[in-house]
Amino acid sequence: MPAPHLRLLRGADEDVAFVAGGGFVSYAQVAEMAAARRRELGDVRRLVMLEASNAVESIVTYLAALEGGHPVLLVPPGDDEASRTLRASLADRFNPDVLFIGGDGDGEGGAALREVRPGSAHSFADDLALLVNTSGSTGTPKLVRLSRQNVLSNAHAIASYLRLTPADRAVTTLPLHYCYGLSVLNSHLVAGASVLLTDRSVADAAFWEEAATHRITSFAGVPYTFELLEAGEFTDRLPASIRYLTQAGGRLAPDAVRRFARLGERRGFEFFAMYGQTEATARMAYVPAEFAAQAAGTIGRAIPGGRLRIDAAPGTDVGELVYQGPNVMLGYAETPADFALGRSLHELRTGDLARQRDDGMFEVVGRLNRFVKVYGLRVDLDSVQRLLAQEGFEARTASTGEDVLVFVRAARYVDRVRTRAAALLGIPAHAIRVYSISEFPRTASGKPDCVALVRYAETIDAQKVSVGVIGGQGATADVIRDLFIVLLERPDATISDSFAGLGGDSLSYVEVALRLEDLLGALPRNWPIQSAQTLASLAEGSSPRADRTAVGESEIGGPATGTGWWGRLSRVETPAVLRAVAIVLIVATHADLITVEGGAHLLLAVAGYNLARFQLANVAGATRVRRLLTSAAQIAVPAALWIGAVAVFTGKYTWTTALLVNNIVPGDGGWNEQWQFWFLEAAVWTMLGLAAMFLIRPLDRLERRHPWTFSVALFVAAVTIRFALVGIEAEGVERYAVITVLWCFVLGWVIARADSNGKRLAVSVAAIVATAGFFGDPAREAVVVGGILLLIWVQRLPIHRLLVPAVRRLASASLFIYLTHWVVYPAWEMSAPWFGTVLSLSIGVAAWYLYRLGGRALNFTVPSGIRGHKFALARGDESLRTTE
Repeated sequence: MPAPHLRLLRGADEDVAFVAGGGFVSYAQVAEMAAARRRELGDVRRLVMLEASNAVESIVTYLAALEGGHPVLLVPPGDDEASRTLRASLADRFNPDVLFIGGDGDGEGGAALREVRPGSAHSFADDLALLVNTSGSTGTPKLVRLSRQNVLSNAHAIASYLRLTPADRAVTTLPLHYCYGLSVLNSHLVAGASVLLTDRSVADAAFWEEAATHRITSFAGVPYTFELLEAGEFTDRLPASIRYLTQAGGRLAPDAVRRFARLGERRGFEFFAMYGQTEATARMAYVPAEFAAQAAGTIGRAIPGGRLRIDAAPGTDVGELVYQGPNVMLGYAETPADFALGRSLHELRTGDLARQRDDGMFEVVGRLNRFVKVYGLRVDLDSVQRLLAQEGFEARTASTGEDVLVFVRAARYVDRVRTRAAALLGIPAHAIRVYSISEFPRTASGKPDCVALVRYAETIDAQKVSVGVIGGQGATADVIRDLFIVLLERPDATISDSFAGLGGDSLSYVEVALRLEDLLGALPRNWPIQSAQTLASLAEGSSPRADRTAVGESEIGGPATGTGWWGRLSRVETPAVLRAVAIVLIVATHADLITVEGGAHLLLAVAGYNLARFQLANVAGATRVRRLLTSAAQIAVPAALWIGAVAVFTGKYTWTTALLVNNIVPGDGGWNEQWQFWFLEAAVWTMLGLAAMFLIRPLDRLERRHPWTFSVALFVAAVTIRFALVGIEAEGVERYAVITVLWCFVLGWVIARADSNGKRLAVSVAAIVATAGFFGDPAREAVVVGGILLLIWVQRLPIHRLLVPAVRRLASASLFIYLTHWVVYPAWEMSAPWFGTVLSLSIGVAAWYLYRLGGRALNFTVPSGIRGHKFALARGDESLRTTE
């Protein structure tokens, strides 16, 4: 029997199929490209593994393979480590015959079809068309086998209830390797409609400009997408051309459904809440728009051609939701041999517990695998969440063994939640374990990640990270991952993640670096971008750090440089030492204990160095922008709180100082106390400027492709501006204005990108030339140049091990020391400057410690609107779950 050919292109030749890169691609053009690609694939059926990017080349390959009868295995695009690992795992397990490589971040540059073998290594069932991965971040890869009928029937059903016509135009808000995103594409193509192809985030202003320019008529999102729309007030930017919104990928809160339904009534669009699973190709149920408000919280009714029923025990109306329809998968594929299997099931047992309401709508009330037996009682974890929500506690639940695990985002709620949950369930409080967590982890499809929650709880319970070290354990990838989980509060961390990739920054850098040195000894310069797995390989062949401490070897870092009291030295990374030394010099000089100026400008260079290594790691621009905004907020929020409080109680500062805007307020050019926080103002506004710059995607791509050249060009521009504005020597506040000290910050960026001795030599010369004459004070310039040269050439500095804790605390607390010392040392400046210096440092460290405690308790350190979330459906975070 010949292989079935699946043709999705149903539009008129002259109609637009795709809008891409500002241009239009007609159905005739797509058909022509697909025919050419089909000829490349050949007549023998082969397994095509396709990087499914939101790009024309990728979609053409998808369409050509389906038309030619070649089964398509969809995988995520992207050059991040998680995506590469998943693709390698699937390729190794399922042995594709042909690979489609999606190219760069836009899916175009470098796109290519690569033949693994001329024929095929597999046998295929006649009706096999599509293979979609269902495994999460753990477990063996498993594929859903979808037939021609599955894909076509579901596309037509969706087009039917959404009433799609050739006049409709969708936008790719979701990745195409995710069944929800793919269903948007398929349903529009069979209706002859068009799709705007973009990888922009919905939080990107340029996304909405594109959407308005090309008059999209629909918008699809998961619950997190709609939370983001409301939090960022993006709903106001929905184009007037919008005809309907669709939501799937999990349950959206009923109140949110009603808000969007009412918004649609005012703005003239419809809102469809939908339900589906990959095993049903995509959709199984939907809530008709006219019932959106009154049926909020339900999954609605079956799609055209499908049927839902409840498999309930006698005497109850709640049971497992079962679906029947032409879109139910053929079955799973766990090995390549399964490709030859025919249909193995005719109905889909969803694993969801549901009931049917009197109005005929179906309502999901829980999951079969979300029950745990505790003291003989069957506890519904979803009900626990709902009950706690009714009590005013936002929580997530999981289980391990016979314990109920509850996670809250504020440490102050832990005891209250444990007591209340025990009372609600009627079980002993010790059977409920409650944990505080900075953010609730999500899978790549935007749903709660229970696996990550359980792993986080196990890590905390095992106390693998003790004071300073991971006690008694070898430096395995799992141990390093656990260190990231706890210190960065990222329960979703895997062994493929790096410090920079998890959003580590200069505030967490010191502690993580020192604890890694406990495990590994001397760290390579680029350790922040190396995965836990790669870092663990550094220790291969060596015994665990805890087992190899000997006379003459540091307990904190790498090898000692000698023996005896003076020889017990640790080697601590230079940026951490410079931060500690610079803040001491700043305070001691201001307190008139010594006169060694230049520490603040050196700190600015160190800040640029750390920013380039962490926030500007090689990740997509949207992630960079979020990290830059987060870093700016980590400085601006405590600064505004402290300076504002001092202004209120003492009248010492004006509102311009509290808001860090002195640079844009006209002045007489002379120094006054309002400029005391110039360093913070320079850092914050530089980060905001960089965030704005990386919103421009061509610049973001240019920097990622040419990091050294880009940083050098920016440094040359900053130095040129400085010389143009102030000449060689800066005077008055010219030494502290954002625009004239920008070169210091960018110089640190260049240093971070200097990965060869030739480049380090060049940046050394540039540092001397840029600094010489700037202050008109050779001693001050020598401090800056000396520190910068150490940063360039010396990776670690020897510090006596007894001083390492002090270095760690001073470096970590440098922001708070800088903030608070202005009101501490003046009382002792004339009588006891040494005491004023010590007291300033001590109070700054105490303020830092209290702020950390308060931030964790209140979940408040960074404003929630720009906290370092892992965006739902971020490309390549991890593979997508089966259930949307």
